Amino acid sequence: MRMIFVNLPVKDLEASKTFFGALGFTFNPAFTDENAACMVVSDSIFVMLLTEARFRDFITGDICNASKATEVLTCLSCESRQEVDDTLAKALAAGAKPWKPNMDYGFMYGCSFQDPDGHVWELMHMDPAAIPPQS
Repeated sequence: MRMIFVNLPVKDLEASKTFFGALGFTFNPAFTDENAACMVVSDSIFVMLLTEARFRDFITGDICNASKATEVLTCLSCESRQEVDDTLAKALAAGAKPWKPNMDYGFMYGCSFQDPDGHVWELMHMDPAAIPPQS
């Protein structure tokens, strides 16, 4: 089984843990310390929230200011449209900023927000049975 580890720099690790904890994510204590937190998305997907100092150990060049430039779009699937809406509401209540208007294509519904460090997160629900036939 392949696994994915998304590594993101954060200005305040405790604030980031509090934010993502409010969205319902947990952290693997075996890979969490004062410089990093391993956020569990699923059994095979993890987000390493790294202090900027620790993130610098892994890169060359500068850290992108995600509040001014988009570095990546991280999209998470949701089980339902309601989960999309509920998660967005939790994110906004925890300090996220709205990013783009919600999108509704019938078979696919989603939204987006910026976390406290400016990283863009998308939430998407897709109903494969509702995908229009190809012409």
